[in-house]
Amino acid sequence: MKRSLREIADAVEARLQGDGSVLVSGVASIGSASKDDLVFVEEEKYLVRALQSAAGAVIAGRFATESTGKPLLISSHPKLTFARAARFLGDGNHDGQEVGISPTAVVNPSARLAPGVVIRERTVIAEDAEIGEGTRIGASCVIGRGVKMGGDCKIYPNVTIYPGTTLGDRVVVHAGAVLGSDGFGYVRDAKSGRYEKFPQVGRLIIEDDVEIGANTTIDRGALDETRIGRGAKIDNLVHIGHNCRIGENVVIAAQTGLSGSIVIENDVVLGGQVGIGEHARIEEGVMLGGQGGVLPNKVLRGKGVAFWGTPAQPVRQYLKQLAALARLGKKR
Repeated sequence: MKRSLREIADAVEARLQGDGSVLVSGVASIGSASKDDLVFVEEEKYLVRALQSAAGAVIAGRFATESTGKPLLISSHPKLTFARAARFLGDGNHDGQEVGISPTAVVNPSARLAPGVVIRERTVIAEDAEIGEGTRIGASCVIGRGVKMGGDCKIYPNVTIYPGTTLGDRVVVHAGAVLGSDGFGYVRDAKSGRYEKFPQVGRLIIEDDVEIGANTTIDRGALDETRIGRGAKIDNLVHIGHNCRIGENVVIAAQTGLSGSIVIENDVVLGGQVGIGEHARIEEGVMLGGQGGVLPNKVLRGKGVAFWGTPAQPVRQYLKQLAALARLGKKR
């Protein structure tokens, strides 16, 4: 659906400069844009290229206020405005199916579906599940007994959500993710040497506006709950163990693994392939670099402080140690 630049400017709170009646329908890079697309530039050195592109309009910073040749949407944060404009236009992930349930889906009669729900082919919705208004569930998903899912969620194909899991509004779950499975909890019998399963009877709660990447797995609590805070963004191939508590607006990059009972406070950033031991705590605003390791029961604190290495330490200290090792190697 095409939208006028005036509509987009109002929606994203940008200042329109030029012809507001111009219509666009999507977003693109400068190199691949057509006349129906929006592009953006964050730096003045790229502005000329954007203005010479085929794009219908450009989102740019205040440095572009004197420019002519194309309509402009002026913003103090062009990249963020571009993202909001893309969402307003529709991000291209719509699967094209109108509201309704595929004839091949299996929906238990006790499940409660709000208006506007879409359920694709071969998906199973178990008893007492609740699906909120406007939620779209892709093909071959399994939604377990008693799952509660808010409105405007997007569940991509082959997602499995175990019984008793709760999802808030506008949650996005990408293909192959598994939510609410049993945690890895066992008790060893010293006499026999065998391991017996510890009860995994808790639940998983995912708050509003969370996005979960493809093939990510999040365990439910053992006896209590695992909770993912509002606005958290979790990449592909991440594992979050039982009883973890992930704060608001946390970012976790791919291949990170969290053991059980870890607390990640608000606004933490975890790089790729991070590993954190059980009962550790990462306090608010900490940044942990790729392949960083945190030992069990340890605490990382310092808002805005970057940590690196294994065991993780402030990056300046880590780099000093690397330099000292390099000097020692040269002496030898």
